[in-house]
Amino acid sequence: MTNTPKTLWVVKVGSNLLTNSGGVNRVLIQDYARQVHALRRKGCAVIMVSSGAISAGMSVMGLKKRPADRQGLQACATIGQPKLMEAYAKAFKKYDMHAAQILVTSWDIDSRKVCANLQATLARLISLGNAVPIFNENDALSFEELEMLNRFGDNDKLSAHVSSLAKAQRLIILSDIAGLKTKPDGTGTLVRRVREVDEKILSYAGKSQSERSVGGMISKLETARRMLEAKIPMVIASGREKDILLKIHQKKAVGTWFET
Repeated sequence: MTNTPKTLWVVKVGSNLLTNSGGVNRVLIQDYARQVHALRRKGCAVIMVSSGAISAGMSVMGLKKRPADRQGLQACATIGQPKLMEAYAKAFKKYDMHAAQILVTSWDIDSRKVCANLQATLARLISLGNAVPIFNENDALSFEELEMLNRFGDNDKLSAHVSSLAKAQRLIILSDIAGLKTKPDGTGTLVRRVREVDEKILSYAGKSQSERSVGGMISKLETARRMLEAKIPMVIASGREKDILLKIHQKKAVGTWFET
């Protein structure tokens, strides 16, 4: 496994993929570990941005409805985050790789000094060859965003920050949808390529209806617009499709590709 990758990707995985009614979706996380390991062997390093802490905590606590209060959200996050990382650690261990947890707040991202330190830490982790940095928002501290129920938009915006910070060559957002479709309810024709996020593209977006997620297509399109401005290609694709990361690496026709 090469310690100096040819390319660097950021892969964001949504809450609906990582958790289910029984808790953390260990089967899917194990499959992502397999794909990330295969990509690294091909010279492509991966930084992950993982949602799911609050949702995992909800499952542990037997909650079906997302708490509306800050303390309830933070309680879920602090209970769910260790469960989530335990699943990642076990999955990557099978491939002699290490899951490296990085929790941040929006204030950290706004700090030049913190960002410089994050860049140095990421560079060292990537250079090890067998470590996978896994970002999540530090929900236990992010009271302002939690109170507004807006945060990083289910980590979509966080994934954009991390992509810029790491100077990634591509951002991949895995969700439980195949990509951007032409109707707000998620039906219609799959849009294969977007070169500009204009009013027409925005009109295709709908709102998330899940009790376990705060993200939605609007958040993903805002992230895509930022990535296009930064000249970092982005893909929205189904995280349930077999070998989805490997297919994207092979540039197969999956999901929606945002690039100029």
